[in-house]
Formats: sequence, structure tokens, C-alpha cells
Amino acid sequence: MPEKKRKLVTAALPYANGPLHIGHIAGCYLPSDIYVRYQRLLHNDVLFICGSDEHGVPITIRAKKEGVTPQEIVDKYHGIMKKAFEDFGISFDIYSRTSSKNHHETSQEIFLELYNKGVFNEETTEQYFDEKANQFLADRYIIGTCPKCQNPNAYGDQCERCGSTLSPQELINPHSALSGNKPVLKKTKNWYLPLDALQDKLNRYIDAHQGDWKINVYGQCKSWLNQGLQPRAMTRDLDWGVKVPVKETDGKVMYVWFDAPIGYISFTKELKPDNWQDYWQSEDSEIIHFIGKDNIVFHCIIFPAVLMCTDRYKWATNVPANEFLNLEGDKISTSRNHAVWLHEYLIDFPGKTDELRYVLTSIAPETKDADFTWKDYQLKVNSELVSILGNFVNRVMVLSHKFYGGKTPDAKRIKAGDNITYVTAFDKMTRAIDASIGHMKSHLNNFRFRDAQSEMMNIARAGNLFLTETEPWKLQKTDEGLTKNIMHDCLNVAVNIAFACAPFLPETHKNIIKQLNISGFEKDLGYFWTSDGGFMHYFGIEPPGNHTLNAAELLFKNIEDDAINHQLDKLQKTKMENEAAAKSVPPVKAEITFDDFSRMDIRVGQIMEAEKVKGADKLLQLKIDTGNDQRTVVSGIAQHYKPEEIVGKKVSILVNLAPRKIKGIESHGMILLAEDKNGKLTFVLPEDNDKENGSVVR
Repeated sequence: MPEKKRKLVTAALPYANGPLHIGHIAGCYLPSDIYVRYQRLLHNDVLFICGSDEHGVPITIRAKKEGVTPQEIVDKYHGIMKKAFEDFGISFDIYSRTSSKNHHETSQEIFLELYNKGVFNEETTEQYFDEKANQFLADRYIIGTCPKCQNPNAYGDQCERCGSTLSPQELINPHSALSGNKPVLKKTKNWYLPLDALQDKLNRYIDAHQGDWKINVYGQCKSWLNQGLQPRAMTRDLDWGVKVPVKETDGKVMYVWFDAPIGYISFTKELKPDNWQDYWQSEDSEIIHFIGKDNIVFHCIIFPAVLMCTDRYKWATNVPANEFLNLEGDKISTSRNHAVWLHEYLIDFPGKTDELRYVLTSIAPETKDADFTWKDYQLKVNSELVSILGNFVNRVMVLSHKFYGGKTPDAKRIKAGDNITYVTAFDKMTRAIDASIGHMKSHLNNFRFRDAQSEMMNIARAGNLFLTETEPWKLQKTDEGLTKNIMHDCLNVAVNIAFACAPFLPETHKNIIKQLNISGFEKDLGYFWTSDGGFMHYFGIEPPGNHTLNAAELLFKNIEDDAINHQLDKLQKTKMENEAAAKSVPPVKAEITFDDFSRMDIRVGQIMEAEKVKGADKLLQLKIDTGNDQRTVVSGIAQHYKPEEIVGKKVSILVNLAPRKIKGIESHGMILLAEDKNGKLTFVLPEDNDKENGSVVR
């Protein structure tokens, strides 16, 4: 067995201002969980660290919107996220939170160390201030138009559309996320990390990983470095966050991207108080950060820069960042509720965690943005998990019970000359599985989880092909001995599938192990992953079989159309609600004088006749009694009202509007209606209006 390696694996700390969606899971939590499960199978000393980021500006914004304290927000969503992770089977060794006393103390200790070393630059600058809210605005409190891609909703530190890093002063037409007002510049003192002074050291660090880091990670880091690093403020004028432990900085908190990554250290201390240094300060440990692409700069530039200044902590050896996951061809958006929320999925699809794990891994956005669709989810579950993997294991278990009463068959070794068809099929199958196992391990070592899972499924494909070529259900009647060999081989394929799917589909792994009734499998499971060999002859050929199997169970069931249509209907309903909400109230027109208004003569009238205008879908021809006369009015309301519905209706009518010909009909006046945000027109006067025709509307 190879020498144990110590690995600290972290997953990005999610903001505790809302629940988790599948974009979060596909981005870093599922890939990191697969990797950690794999490392445990290799018997490596691995810790899996995560927790809630509870000091971000989005949290305070959420608190203000809901009229509660930030602490209430983080308590609520920390609990929701922690339970969702547990229910989904993400196997963290610890899931903590940055509001803990331990985290505050660890962050303050590191800040104070840098302060006492004279690392920080003290600078007085002009920062945006919201006069209505009476507070300085952190970068994320400032929204404006991105100067690079013209996104009107860019933040003061980053544009999430084009990925550009920004400063608040670069935004076009900035406004406060708190009040909506245009902020003013006001002087304030803050403490800056001199990234420019660390540029050469950071360059050497990044260049040392060219070739072993993903191209998107290395490329984004070099882009930042090539532009030239600038000092970045590590303190903020806010009242929510980790208090800066220096008297001169009273009333300030740490920049969230100073304290949040320190959570990886503080959570390790919390988990391993006696030997946390083995993971953060030992030469034989590796540190791997799993993140989304929007966090690359913070994990590869800013956090390493902080650690460089302490000169006590190791820097990350790898930062495998994924791109973004879209949903049904559109960007996942928490503000628009265009998302598949993890906790809702677990309710709607109980017991189907592995199904979602499989689909998300199969489309993992490892090198480019990917798209999740419910139809594709259904197709992958039904045509791959059910029809390939589940089908093979179930056929083998059912036939074993049918032929041998739930025992493993007493197989004998067969020489090549005894049955060339069987030997050829067996050789082809084992060579295919050997290759898949080798490729799978290589892909896992290089963070290619999508390809690794595909190789796992190829083991089941090879097993299905072997069954099809040997047809034991037919052979049983003519050659029981050969049938025993075939079924023995198929049971071994099932074992290999069970061992291979352990990192990807943990519940499926447990289910197959249970059906095979394997005792002491942990040792053999570890050997499967640590050995250089391929296909495992788990049950052996000699001595005879007669190992008792448990009952056959279906591993997966088809996803029906009704379940998928329900999810699509939910998204469509949300889309319609968003579109309705997006329709803004028209701006106020140019100012008029009272004399202008007084010249308008608006009366109460009554519709006496109504009919459609030929050749015009939107127009109705009306005859209206104004009290003084009966006149013709052409109105564009045909798509809202049928002629027979409005005869007898009382209306407000502008009677002194100059006549105008519409579709050859001379219209004398205009009826007044109100249009809602959905474009629906309604009459202004109430249904029970009893004013006489000709009454003046003032």
C-alpha cells in the first residue's frame, strides 16, 4: 500500500443569505465530495472543511429587506444549508460558521500579526457614502453599469456578467443598494494590503503551477498579475463582521475576503485542536480549494498574499475551479428565483440523491459553462442509471436467485479450448473493465470527475455486453457448468461496479454491497482503489462458491413525465411572475400647467352599441351617449373586451378631442382606461357608478 498522504480539502464557504441551489452543488460541493471520498478510499489522511460565510454584504442587504437582524438571517440560513448538505450526503468532516468565537479570534490574531509587522498601509481615501442610510457603502452595496460590458447591475467590486474586477469609482451611474440614491464621496481611513509589493512573489507562486492548475484558473490569475496588482483595503466601515482588533480602527470590521478564507484555518482548529498545524504548516500536507470561477482571484491572489505575510501557513497546492451551471438555457438567479433549490429537490424527489449526483457530474462545468435541463435529467436517469447500471445489477441478482437459490455458483476454471466464445467474451470484458478502472483513477487524480464517472458507467456497459454475448438464460438449459462461470463473472462485475461507484454514487454503492451481502468489504474496497490492477475476482474461483446473496432490489426507477412537467411548470410560473414584476410603471410625462388640464373636457358617458372594426384585431367601434349627444368612438380594446360585454357600460370620455379617422371611421373622442403592469386594460369608473351621462369628471 502506498504511503499515506495528508490532504486538507476545502469547499467555498456559501453565503448564509439564502438556500443552496444546484449551481452551488455542481460548482464545488459535489466535485470536492467525490474527490474526498476517493482520497479516503486510498487511505489518505484527508480532512474536508467547509462552513457558512456569515459576514458578507449580501447578508446585511437581506436583513434590511426582511426587517430583521443579520444574526437572525445567518442563523436561519446556516441551519437550512447545513441540513441540505447532510441530507444530500456531502461528507464534510466539519461544517462550521464564521460567526463563531473561534473564527473571530483566529481572524483577529492573523490581522494583528500583519498589523504589528507593519504590513498594512494606512490610507485616507474618499469612499462612497449613502447620506440617506447614513453609512459608508461596501463595494457590494454599490451597483452601477459595468464600464467593460455595460451590464447595468454590476457590483462595486466585480461584474458577474463578464467577470471583470472593478472598483466602485469605475461604475457608471452608481447607486446605493440600500436606498437607491446616488452616493456621495466622503473621506475615511482604512488599512490596505499592499498587493503590489507582493506581486513578484505571487507571480512565482502562480507560475510554479502552470500545467498542473486548470487553464481557466491559471489564465485568470495571470490576467490579474499582468494588469498590475494594486493595494486592497482589508477593513470596512460597517457594523457587521469581525471587529478589527486595533484601537486606531475602532468601528471598523474586516473585509469579508480577509476573514472568510481564514475560516478554512479556524474550522480546522475547531475540528483538530491538538494537531491542526499538521494540515496547515507541515511540508507533507497538501491544501486544495474547490471553488467557483467567481472566487478565483480571492483564493489565488488575496488569500495567499495574506498567508505569505504571516510566513507560517502553507499555500494551496491546487485550486480546481469550475465554471457556471445554467438552468434551462438561462443563468441561475437567486433574485429571480430561477433555480432548482436543493432542499426542494430533496422533498420532490425523496431517496434520489444519487440520481442528481450522477446528472450533475455528467454535465459538470469543468471547462466551460454547462446547462441543466429537466428533460436531460430524466433522460440520463432513465437511459443510463436505470437501463445500464441498474439493469445489469438487477439481471445478475435475479438470475442468481433463479438459478442457484440466492447463492454464488460453484464455478470452475475454463481453458481457452473448452469454449472459445465464452473465453473471448470474458477476455474482451475484463480488458475493457481494466482500461476503465485505470482511466477512472487517472481522471480522479486530475480533477476530471465527469470523465471519471463516465468510465465508471463503462464498467456496467461492459457487463451488459458480456451478458448479451453469453446469454446465460439460454445456456442454463444446455450447459450448467459454463452458465455457473458466466454468472460468477457477472457477480464479480457487480462487485467492481459497487467499488467503482463509491465516490460518485455512495447510496448506490451501499445498496449493491447490501444485495451482494459482502462481509469485510472495506479491506477489499480499499485494495480495489489502491492497487495497480484492474478487474477484481472478488469471490474467487477456488474454493467453491455458495456465498449467500441478499434479495434483489431495483437500484433506480424511471423518472415519469408528470414529475418533470411539475418542475417545468414551477419554472414557467416563476418566469411569468418575473416578467410581470419587471414591467415598470411608465415614467411621468412632461409637466403641464393647470390651464392645459382645464381645457380637457372629461364626461361620464354610456356605451349604447359596440362592434368589431373589420380588418382590425384591436379595434372596437362604439356609440356613446355623452348626455349632450350620441357619438362614434373607435377604441383599441378589442383584445380585452367582447362587444356584448360592454354595452351599457359607464365610461369616462374625453369629449373635446379633435376628430380623427381610424380605419376609415371618424372617431369623436377617447374613452379613458387604466393599464396594469401585465398590460390589462380596465375601465376607470366603478361598476356601480350611477352618475348621469354628461356629468363632468374633475
